[in-house]
Amino acid sequence: MATGEQWVTITAIPMRDLDLLTLTQWLSPAYPVGAFAWSHGLEQAIARGDISGRDGLADWLAAVLTHGAGRSDAILLAEAYRSDDVTEVASLAAALSPSKERRMETLQQGAAFVATTREVWALPLPNMAFPVAVGRAAALADLPLTPVLQVWLQAFASNLVQAAQRLMRLGQTDGQRILAQLHPIILAVAAEAEAASLDDIGSATFAVDTASMQHEAMASRIFRS
Repeated sequence: MATGEQWVTITAIPMRDLDLLTLTQWLSPAYPVGAFAWSHGLEQAIARGDISGRDGLADWLAAVLTHGAGRSDAILLAEAYRSDDVTEVASLAAALSPSKERRMETLQQGAAFVATTREVWALPLPNMAFPVAVGRAAALADLPLTPVLQVWLQAFASNLVQAAQRLMRLGQTDGQRILAQLHPIILAVAAEAEAASLDDIGSATFAVDTASMQHEAMASRIFRS
């Protein structure tokens, strides 16, 4: 070891059974946040022909995770987890929404998550954007951050796959193939987010953002975003 260098020992913190059940309950499709009503601009993207077929959807979701809201929201979640006062993080999360519908998506899901979590776990949570609410709740419940980030991203991707199954010819098996294909990306984004700060937030998913802006003008639509 060279002079001046120091070894850093990282000790893995095992996840307790109760923590695992709490986390999977919070991020389950059964948790009443209304995630099924939002497509994150996916409905408009499919309608205008940006996505066709399983491979096209997989590429779209990979971009959202690595360069869009997947990565940004994971960083916001991690920062909220580490913060005693999440006011700044919550304000930034709301301000980062590129469209009216995306702002509603994160704030309304966050409010729904907070309402249920306050009632069931008695955690002192104010209404705030969804990833910030989950990060703060996880810290208060003493859940380990790494699996929280991983399952958060998995739930985000899973919800979009389910939305796509209502919008295009995509069977359940192909949907699960896409999710399995995204696992390495989810793990990588979670690891990056855990080590990042608010200064590292940035996105470059212009097609996703414009789709979310155009969605509210669609003549006929299934989803709220």
